[in-house]
This record gives sequence, C-alpha cells and structure tokens, in this order.
Amino acid sequence: MSERKLLLGNDAMAHGLVESGCSVVASYPGTPASEILSGVALWRERYGVPMHVEWAVNEKVAFEIAYAAAQSGLRAATAMKQVGLNVASDPFMSAAYLGVTGGFVVISADDPGPHSSQTEQDSRLTAMSAKVPVLDPDSPNQARELIAAGFELSEAFRVPVMLRPTTRVCHANQDILPGPVAPSERTAAFVKDPARWAATPVFRHKLHLKLEEKLAGIAAWEPTAPRLLNPGVSSRKALVASGVAAAHAREVLADLGLRDVLPLWQVVQPYPLHTAFVERLLADYDEILVLEETTGVMELQLADRHRVKGKRSGFVPEVGELSPELVERLVAAFAGIPAAPSVAPPTGGGRRPTLCPGCPHRASFYAIKRAAPKGIYPSDIGCYTLGLNLGGVDTVLCMGAAVSQAAGFYHAYKLSGQVPDIVATIGDSTFFHAGIPPLIDAVVQDARFVLVILDNATTAMTGNQPTPALGWGAGGVPTATVDMEGLVKACGVRFCRSGEPGNLPAFTALMKEAVAFARTDGLAVVIARQPCVVDRTYTGERPPKRAVRVSDACNGCRFCTTQFECPALVYDEETKRVVVDTLVCSKCGVCVDVCPRLAIEEVGK
Repeated sequence: MSERKLLLGNDAMAHGLVESGCSVVASYPGTPASEILSGVALWRERYGVPMHVEWAVNEKVAFEIAYAAAQSGLRAATAMKQVGLNVASDPFMSAAYLGVTGGFVVISADDPGPHSSQTEQDSRLTAMSAKVPVLDPDSPNQARELIAAGFELSEAFRVPVMLRPTTRVCHANQDILPGPVAPSERTAAFVKDPARWAATPVFRHKLHLKLEEKLAGIAAWEPTAPRLLNPGVSSRKALVASGVAAAHAREVLADLGLRDVLPLWQVVQPYPLHTAFVERLLADYDEILVLEETTGVMELQLADRHRVKGKRSGFVPEVGELSPELVERLVAAFAGIPAAPSVAPPTGGGRRPTLCPGCPHRASFYAIKRAAPKGIYPSDIGCYTLGLNLGGVDTVLCMGAAVSQAAGFYHAYKLSGQVPDIVATIGDSTFFHAGIPPLIDAVVQDARFVLVILDNATTAMTGNQPTPALGWGAGGVPTATVDMEGLVKACGVRFCRSGEPGNLPAFTALMKEAVAFARTDGLAVVIARQPCVVDRTYTGERPPKRAVRVSDACNGCRFCTTQFECPALVYDEETKRVVVDTLVCSKCGVCVDVCPRLAIEEVGK
C-alpha cells in the first residue's frame, strides 16, 4: 500500500518514471533538472526494479541511449535542462520523424527568471520546431501524473513526448500519494525496418507527412484536452493558463473573489493546442487572457489575436517568471478591478556569489593571472564561472566554448601578427561533455594557447554528480573509467601536465612553463587536480589542513581580499587590517602564499 510522501518536484517525476514502468533513463546534470536521475536511481534501489540508469557524458548521448531503448519497445526517458536540449536538438528533431515503438518521454526543465541558466529559452518552442507534443505541469504531483500520460500519448501515436516542468515545479515540495510500482514485463525487441529507422530523404518526406497526421490526432486526444477548472461560470472573458501559471491563476481567482466570475481553462498540452478548444475559445469569448511561461506558445496557435491579451499584445511581460503577485495584478487588470499594491522586494545587503572557501579553482585562477597577467581568459559553464570575480574569466558562452573560443582568439590575433597569451579554463565534467572535439580541432589547426582543465573530481555546480573519470555512476554503481591525461594526449596534445593548485608556488611555476610552451611550440594542457571541498562523495586523499592567522605585518592593503577573494579573509574597518573568519576558513592554507607582505602565517610554524 502506498504512503503519502513529501517530495521535491524532481523526485516526484523520478517516482513517476519508475511507477510507469520506465526501463531506461539517461541524463546529464543541469539545474533545475539535476535531481531527476539521482531520484530514479534511489527509487530503483528502494523498489528493486530492474532499470538502466546512467549519467551520460552529455545530453545528446543521453537522448540517443534512451531513444534506442524506445526503438526497442521499452519505455524510456531522458532528462535535461533547457540549454541541454540545445545539445540534444539534433537527435530530438530527427526522432520526431522516425517515431518510437515504446513510450519515450523527454523531460526538458525550463528556468524562467533565469535562476541558474544562460538563457530563458522556452523548450516548448523547440518542441514546436521539432513537431513534438508537449505537456506542461503546474505542480510536482501533476508532473508525476503527466509522466504516465506522456508514455500513453507517446505509445498511442508512436512519437516522442516532451514534459516541460519549470524551476518552480522542479524545486517545489508537495505532499503526494505516489502510485504503486511494478517491474516492467517488457523485453527489448527491436524490429528491423531500414525504410523507417534509417530513412533516406525521400522517405523522410513521407515520415513528415505521417507526423503531421499524428499531430492532428494529438490535437484531438481527449486525455490531454484543456480543463475548465471552474465549470458553470458564464462570461465573455476567459483565462487560459498552462504550467505553474495555472496554479497561480487558480489561487488568484479565489483571492480576488473571481472564481465564479471568470472561467479558467488549464492547458496541460500547450502544443499542439487542441483544435476544438481553439474553436471554442474563439466562439465563446470576446477577450482571452493567456498566462504562460516563458514565450507565447499558446498565443501563437490562436488564430484571432485581437481577442487575446498576452505576451504578444504586451499585456503580459515577455521576460521573467510569472510570480503569484504578477499574476494577481494581471488578472485584476483583466477583470477591471483594483489589485493589491505591489510590494517592492528588499534591496541591498548580502554578498555577491563567490567560490567556496578553500575551492581549488581560486588558486588556479590566481596562478593563471600570475603566469599570463595580460592574457585573454575564455572560460566555460560551471561553478568556476565565478572566476570572473578574480579577473580570470573574460568570456562564458556555452558548454565547451572555452576551447573553441581560445582557438578563435588565437587565429584572430594571428592575422594581426601579435598574439597575446590565451589561457582557457574548463571543468572536468564539461571537458568530457563538449571540450574534446574543439581540442582536436585546435591541435589540427595549430592553435596555440593554454587549456587548464579544472579537475575537482566531480560535477560540482549541479550537486556533485560523477564524471567519466571516477569509476562510479548513478546511485553509486561501479563503472569503467577514462584516463584524462591519456585522452588529452590522444587528441594530439604534446604538452600535458598535472598539478595541484593548492601548492600555489609549484602550480604557478607549472602555469608559467605551459604559457611559455604555448608561445613557441603549440597548445599546452594543464590539469589542475584537487578535489572539490564540499563534495561529500569524495573518498580519496585530501590535502592536509593548514590553519592560518594574520600577523601584525598586515598593513590593510587588501591585496588578499581583492585579488584572492576568499570569503574567510575579511577586512576589519575598525582595525584597518584583514582578519581570518575561522568559522568560514577551510584551512587550505593557500593564502599564505598570496600576501605580498607575508603577513598571513600558518599556525604552528
């Protein structure tokens, strides 16, 4: 018998995958979707369900692994954040044409705001471009329920189905009664059909025609049809909402006393919008307020936009989240009643985001600046993006771009005859994800720069998921390992050395050697290897603790607080000197080698 559980949205979706008989789940971590796969691994172990669950090297690989299982008749899923869908967009577009045999759910979590993303892009637009149906949950429990609906829809029409939760669904907690879990009785049975699975362009045209027929059927599929949440209300005005905006609208109508005044339609399938629903909206209502995050996907499908108030009309902001307060103001304005005065959020205070105390990346960036003080510093996606506070990050574009951009800067400056030092940084997980192809390209094209792989033995920013070098996978399952140095050398790199950034003098010397090599001989790779200070899964040896203090030699120059920016070093306005915050200090001791007056000393020495 199931028991009620307080579940995070991502855990609820994970449970939904397990209880729906999903056999294969693959993912690459990315906030806000990171906990879905670890949740699946947890439920798999708890229920003893045979499943293949893996952290793939990137989203494209994750998609293709899960898709092959769906081609074989099993239920399968892949999970990623919205920018991860960009990486997987190639197979995503093609899979819509080829279709599936077993149910296939693609979870692409969006981040309106954005809270932890490069963009506010709407995955539903990508789904429209691919012609893949989308389900848009308003809560953790509805996300769990729509997993099952997604598999049924996928198998009914033999197409991939996208589930698009947003941050407020992924990271909300809800009291949920999960469904029962039973192992899938399916076995993989791939049926060879080259005309479909390996279709040439002529057959792709036919598959496209079939896909359009499927979409017409999906636009009339009753289980995902829009729901009138307050039946019996008569008005010439109506609200149409999807995702978390629907949950906000439901509460706002009650708060404003409009529940019996304005009809509220919840759309769980924003693409393709149900054809009969569109016809009914245009027949029954003179004015329609559309609430959805982030882009006006439903608006695009409404033929008569003169009746619609939404993002395209400027009534609803096109940027940012639709918070409950904003939804209340929009609904009140639509209804023609006064809204509660808005309360400005608190401003000021707090501390800007920075690397953790004792983070080895801080020492790496410090050494990079000492070795190449006038260099260009392309960087990448990860917590080391915070190296920009240290002046060690000049560019951040997307996963793997640090390597390609370093090569691009080299070729651009080479044309002018003066090439500056170029030092790129990339995390270990990001290197495996997208750094290898541009590294090969840089070697082949003789681009000369230094690539520093910040190897902290984890995918730190998203919650310490494993990398291919560690030897364990989802749920702690043992895996094979990949030798990073061997991989770098196999790409053709002649200078590949490793160092421990916590040993700052030695690491700075290594960086200077690499910079000198890059100036005259070619691309150099330095692997900055030291474990993440907050990774509790790390079981290897860590550097010894070194408690420090600030001596009377400190003259308050603030070099350490501005150039090294460790949160444990605090400038005391009263004494005009720097002090060590012992509650914050991790005892890495690296700052001993930072102070130009040697005022920071190791305790006991």
